[in-house]
Amino acid sequence: MLNDDELLRYSRHLLLEDVGETGQQALKNAKVLIIGMGGLGSPASLYLAAAGVGHIVLNDFDHIEVSNLQRQISYQSDDIGEAKVEVAKRKLQQINPEIKVRSINKTMPEMQLTMELTMADLVLDCTDNMASRQLINKACVDAKVPLIVGAAIRFEGQLMFFDHSETDSPCYHCLFPSSEEQTLNCSNSGIIGPVVGTIGTLQALEAIKYFFGLPSGIKNKLKLFDGKSLDWQTFTVNKDPKCTVCGQH
Repeated sequence: MLNDDELLRYSRHLLLEDVGETGQQALKNAKVLIIGMGGLGSPASLYLAAAGVGHIVLNDFDHIEVSNLQRQISYQSDDIGEAKVEVAKRKLQQINPEIKVRSINKTMPEMQLTMELTMADLVLDCTDNMASRQLINKACVDAKVPLIVGAAIRFEGQLMFFDHSETDSPCYHCLFPSSEEQTLNCSNSGIIGPVVGTIGTLQALEAIKYFFGLPSGIKNKLKLFDGKSLDWQTFTVNKDPKCTVCGQH
């Protein structure tokens, strides 16, 4: 049940026909793992905390640098040098003291990631490299945990949702079978802050909709965002029966 403070805090949610107290209670009971607390994880975590996701786990190994502040909106100049997950945890608890936030300040080994997934209802992949995305994808496939993936570089963004609780779901590896590291990244190619913010915010929106039981417009799809034109392209991702992660191999 929602307490009096929660009824007031989430009153604008409760007015929505698609949400109501049942939907808000579902958010309160939800457990979300966010991996990567940079430009994607910052806005995603802020919106999930404000919305009332009851249990949020933050994972990142990095410390805040001055070059992060142009786009990673969870942090400010006074935070430089501190661990991202510890600063983000404080911010989320300041935004919403009604929720529980736990931080993991390291790169999780495969065994720990598997353990964390047994306690998670949904994962947000907010990392910035191919190796991490492939590892997270495989772990989510094995654990049958839904996965929302975001990525951004320069003026371009990507958004995907794979519900691995469904047996016929494709996976990230079906779309990107190569595990070779990308040569382009934010450090050498740049990124516009609002683009990565847009993708991270939409990851949060899709997560909230998932717990409300609302259909997703990006399920088993790759959405490409052009920040210059504000155009979107949509591609259906088909399950690869020969995929070495989710196929009949």
